[in-house]
Amino acid sequence: MRLKDIRPQAGSTGRRRRLGRGVSAGQGASCGKGMRGQKARKGGSTRPGFEGGQTPLYRRLPKLKHFPRYRRRLEYTLVNLRALADLPAGSEVSLESLMERGIVTTNDGPLKILGDGEVSVPLTIRAAAITASAKVKVEAAGGRVEILGS
Repeated sequence: MRLKDIRPQAGSTGRRRRLGRGVSAGQGASCGKGMRGQKARKGGSTRPGFEGGQTPLYRRLPKLKHFPRYRRRLEYTLVNLRALADLPAGSEVSLESLMERGIVTTNDGPLKILGDGEVSVPLTIRAAAITASAKVKVEAAGGRVEILGS
């Protein structure tokens, strides 16, 4: 047996701290809380989340769910059918072909075809997404729609 192996008996408790009862008690005068300041006062410390008077984080963030709104929102290059009305019959419509013809000037992401406007010639559309109304109009004109995996 060594001195470092000595432990208190199981179930025993230490004596209670008697604060402010003189120097010989071990916790006299300032009771082990230092000199002055917020943590030395009798109310204890600050509440959880308190940031010293600055508006705390839980009040700086929005209250309701869905924040941030769209973390990984997919941005599309949007084209209406109105822009495709002047293309010749049997043309293939893709993001690259639209950029070559100048209908689309910037690549903002995968191509999505919207249903605003009419198309009267059969077109082969290769896009990442197409609205239901646009698909109906293209197929009614005798065209074909291919959805690309993005």
